[in-house]
Amino acid sequence: MNNIAIILRRELSAYFATPVAYVFIVIFLVLSGALTFHLGGFYERGQADLAPFFNFHPWLYLFLVPAISMRLWAEERKSGNIELLLTLPITMAEAVVGKFLAAWLFTGIALVLTFPLWISVNYLGDPDNGVILAAYIGSMLMAGGFLAIGACISATTKNQVIAFIISVVICFAFLLSGFSIVLDFFRAWAPQMVVDAIASLSFLTHFSSISKGVIDLRDIIYFISLIAFWLYANTVVIELKKAS
Repeated sequence: MNNIAIILRRELSAYFATPVAYVFIVIFLVLSGALTFHLGGFYERGQADLAPFFNFHPWLYLFLVPAISMRLWAEERKSGNIELLLTLPITMAEAVVGKFLAAWLFTGIALVLTFPLWISVNYLGDPDNGVILAAYIGSMLMAGGFLAIGACISATTKNQVIAFIISVVICFAFLLSGFSIVLDFFRAWAPQMVVDAIASLSFLTHFSSISKGVIDLRDIIYFISLIAFWLYANTVVIELKKAS
């Protein structure tokens, strides 16, 4: 855990050493606010909740989170710093987890900075704060899923743009896996069990239930399993690149 903490601090400080972190936070806050008030009709709905705010999180994360994750390993490989990192007295798993947690914590900082919306909705009405807290937890878990996927893809290439595009495509597939446009394709030839399995992979399905205040253990297990799988794949990819 000490090695993971060291990597976490190193990576987190690297984010704020450049303007990139501040640009990302500003873009996230501006977009989330604009989508909530304009497209989401926050005032027009006349309801004291943050549903318009959280409804756009999957689509915000679809582009903004891969923008964070694309540099996690691609930049290390391009600059040659990965060789230096691998000579340190740490395991590959510790490096992967440390870099992931730093990116996840950075995303969490951006999410926490949206607290004025929570204050505003409490000023305007009497919302169910338990539901809002659950939605924040679900949003963090979903961001972790996006980050884990992006980190793994970033390890496969030295080009950050390629890592970004592939990450967006894969994350988009996970978002749409519960939609009929995807399921109808598999229903034509795949067994119902396979169709149900594909539908269960949807980020939107699991996040939607949590954002409504229903913290189902199955949804928590889904996100944790997804993160663990992609982090394990990330470790395998780095090991293969090291051996080649």
